[in-house]
Amino acid sequence: MKQGAGRRPVDWIIHNRKHIEKVYLLLIIASLLCIPMVGVNYDLTEYLPDSSPSAQALDIMEEEFTYPGMGRVLLEDVTLYEAKHIKDRIAEVDGVDMVMWCDMTTNIYGSEQFIDYADIEDYYKDGDAYMDVIFLEKDSSDRTHAAVQEIEQIVGEKGLVAGSAVSDTNLGPTINAEVARVMMLAVLIIFLILTLTTTSWFEPVLFLSVLGIAILLNMGSNLMFGEISFLSNAVGAVLQLACSMDYSIFLLHAFTEERSHGIEPEQAMANALRRAFSSIGASGATTIVGFLAMALMQFGIGPDMGFVLAKGIALSLVTVLLLMPALILRAQNVIAKTQHRPFIPTQWRKFGEFSYKLRWPVLAVVALLIVPCYVAQGMADFTYGNEAVANSVGTPVYEAEQQMNAKFGQSNMMLALVPLDSNITEKAMTEELGDLPYVKYALGLSSVLPEGIPEDFLPPSITGILHGENWARVIVNVRSAGESQAAFTYADEIRSIIDRYYPDTQTYLVGVTPSTQDIRSIIVPDNQRVNIVSLLGVALVVAITYKSLLLPLVVLIPIECAIYINTALPYIYGQRTMYLGFIIVGCIQLGATIDYSILLTGNYLDARALSDKWEAAKRAVSVSAESILTSGMILMTVAYGLYFMTSVEAISGLGQLIGRGAFISMLMVLFLLPGCLILFDRLIVKSTHAEEKSARLAKIHSKRLSRPQFTPLQREHRALREQMRQNRRARRRALWNRLRGVKNPEESEEQEHEEK
Repeated sequence: MKQGAGRRPVDWIIHNRKHIEKVYLLLIIASLLCIPMVGVNYDLTEYLPDSSPSAQALDIMEEEFTYPGMGRVLLEDVTLYEAKHIKDRIAEVDGVDMVMWCDMTTNIYGSEQFIDYADIEDYYKDGDAYMDVIFLEKDSSDRTHAAVQEIEQIVGEKGLVAGSAVSDTNLGPTINAEVARVMMLAVLIIFLILTLTTTSWFEPVLFLSVLGIAILLNMGSNLMFGEISFLSNAVGAVLQLACSMDYSIFLLHAFTEERSHGIEPEQAMANALRRAFSSIGASGATTIVGFLAMALMQFGIGPDMGFVLAKGIALSLVTVLLLMPALILRAQNVIAKTQHRPFIPTQWRKFGEFSYKLRWPVLAVVALLIVPCYVAQGMADFTYGNEAVANSVGTPVYEAEQQMNAKFGQSNMMLALVPLDSNITEKAMTEELGDLPYVKYALGLSSVLPEGIPEDFLPPSITGILHGENWARVIVNVRSAGESQAAFTYADEIRSIIDRYYPDTQTYLVGVTPSTQDIRSIIVPDNQRVNIVSLLGVALVVAITYKSLLLPLVVLIPIECAIYINTALPYIYGQRTMYLGFIIVGCIQLGATIDYSILLTGNYLDARALSDKWEAAKRAVSVSAESILTSGMILMTVAYGLYFMTSVEAISGLGQLIGRGAFISMLMVLFLLPGCLILFDRLIVKSTHAEEKSARLAKIHSKRLSRPQFTPLQREHRALREQMRQNRRARRRALWNRLRGVKNPEESEEQEHEEK
């Protein structure tokens, strides 16, 4: 090929489409191989910044003791001796550090006359036994998971097993199965929505295929991170599907419109790429900026989700721009043959007039509600830590926890880390902690060491459980949930006691409650930072796209109002919600639904060039309604699928917030934005808009698709390759005819000629 031929990006994409298909095929195979190697983390505490006390304490625990996973066991209708036998079997399981039960302080083999059952009612009463299990490794360890499964087999039908380690063991398979069902349902409903809003049975297949490939590439490329959070893993694929569907729709509709003017397929695709690029680019850029804003969070799950989701949108953009043109050109005949009549009316004039009539009432209502909603959004009852992940209502672990709590009360294990300098100080502190009314027990090595027995006399296998090289740990079991105001109060009081005994040295309190307190102190300031950055980033993209400083303000008004209303509803309903989802939904709702506002505003400016502002508002809604409702319904379907079909509170709660946010954003754009555009009309409408758009379209249509020019030698090579392809096809056809017993038409003609 001569130098300079096809150098323009659009020409290059069209002329090299077969090579692009081959590259994507290789990338798909590589992604399928990489997906199983991507790790998934279910522990929110691992995303704490290194400067937080809990993160520092966890490093010490890992170095000297390992950070133990926790489990709970309830045995029903057993004698003390049966419970002791099962307890000993559990203690022998590989991966179990120790089992806390009443036999540590009471000789259960003695005569019943010497057993005070009131003293052991925290562990045994009414024929039921309760035990706390401490594992050698953390909840997410494979060794801990294997130990949990073995304990479940030992307990069998005699009782129940619960706790954070059990939740972590069951969480992965549960989430994977539930998200797979959500994805299947989402694909079916999206296919139905697209079938109703397109005019070909094959177009939805094409859209879903392109985005399915982009999703596979995103999932496989997550290997670059080594490990991603369970939230990114659960919602990444479904949100990528919902947020990037518009890109493929824009391109195919632009191609169809070009073809309707009688333009040849390749030239029509070149024009369509140039026409759709600005819309696709602006839409993708706002979504990517919204997601990347989460990367500024100090809490590590924000960058984790931000990078995974932004990468997914970027891959969808690239796939639509590179691969989809090749697939459209390859499938254009199939699309034409599978045409069907429109199922939804193409004229939305009455809807536009209805929206126009409501513009002032809606504007007045929103003006009255927006300030209370802005204030109320931060007043809901929030959760912050792992309990929203592990013990969600409806899961088997939650039900087991409730039964244990009803019988033996709540169990919240905390670990105090203190310097290893004085057994006397440690013992006094442990005894004071044990005397607190809400503490079941406080256990330190100094408190259980027999009088007069030096620590050096005991084997390291025993002392190493509670004493390390530089640190001692004291186990404190508190009667509370892991995350509650009471638990926070108890943790603060325990800290104050520890600090009183060790006033001049660094000490730590480790556990679900202290970690949750650290998470809360970090992500609350994250919220304002992320909101400001996402808002400014999206505004900058809109300003660059439209070359206007005021237009971003108008475009953002309905979306920001929708976000405030959406995030205020949990407080209004009295609904408990996860604060992490509260932060994330702001970025996702802004990034994913700002496209609706941009689309309607663009159509308003186009219509304004031909009519007055009143008529332009009606026309903008009429032209935009179908696209906005289609995109919004897709996002709602995916999000509410997560809400209704997942049992993990963190995921279902995020799904509800996103789904409801998409619905409110649709309403705000269709009914509030027209009034805003009319109010700011003088400031946002440029008299040259029509001329600029006409000039841009004329420039696009003036660019002819370059034709590759080959040297004589290249033409000979191409002719030879084409002849070889024809020969291969002829041989395959002849083989197929022989297998069916059909004579080759050419051979039949020769035989007939010879007979004559």
